Amino acid sequence: MEISVSVGSYRGVQCELCLSAAVQLVHWKQPKKSAAAFGLSLLVLVSVATLSVISVVSYLLLACLCITITFRVYKSVIQAIQKSDEGHPFKSLLDRDIALSPESVRMLADQSLVHLNWLSSQTRRLLLVEDLVDSLKLAAVMWVMTYVGAVFNGITILILADIIFFTTPLIYQKRKTQIDQHIEMIRSRVEETLQKLQDRLPGAVKRAKSE
Repeated sequence: MEISVSVGSYRGVQCELCLSAAVQLVHWKQPKKSAAAFGLSLLVLVSVATLSVISVVSYLLLACLCITITFRVYKSVIQAIQKSDEGHPFKSLLDRDIALSPESVRMLADQSLVHLNWLSSQTRRLLLVEDLVDSLKLAAVMWVMTYVGAVFNGITILILADIIFFTTPLIYQKRKTQIDQHIEMIRSRVEETLQKLQDRLPGAVKRAKSE
């Protein structure tokens, strides 16, 4: 029991570290790594938009193989000239354990199940109009998305999302005060409009505030 708890806590720490690394990447705490991640992700998405997925994957693997094979041959030649016995240049990476443990798979499955249950519950609630205002919100969003889908395809949306994902934190850090003011003003107006709409709808059930 103690072992399973310790393993679970270790995996939890790993998840927190991954999340912290992702946040630092997005907030450009390490500009070189952030620029590399942004450039690589944008390059892959643009490549997928212009080429087929099979071609993009093939080119990426081919480029990776060219780099690793060249480096392996180079190190072998250097070792032969210097008559050294350093071994395989990628030995540390080859010896690293990358196998998924049953505990990590089980934890991932449990987390996925939680999100799946929440998604199914929310879908049922919205489609069966448990709350009229929330269902109207969903209808409005889907109506807007029909126009978005008519203008952009999925890859274009992913490219825009990638650009927004990496550039928004920088813009927010520089314009934090002005952006917070505009967000608060928009939020208050939206809440006021929704409250007026909810009060005017016939038979609308007002949501109870549990605080």
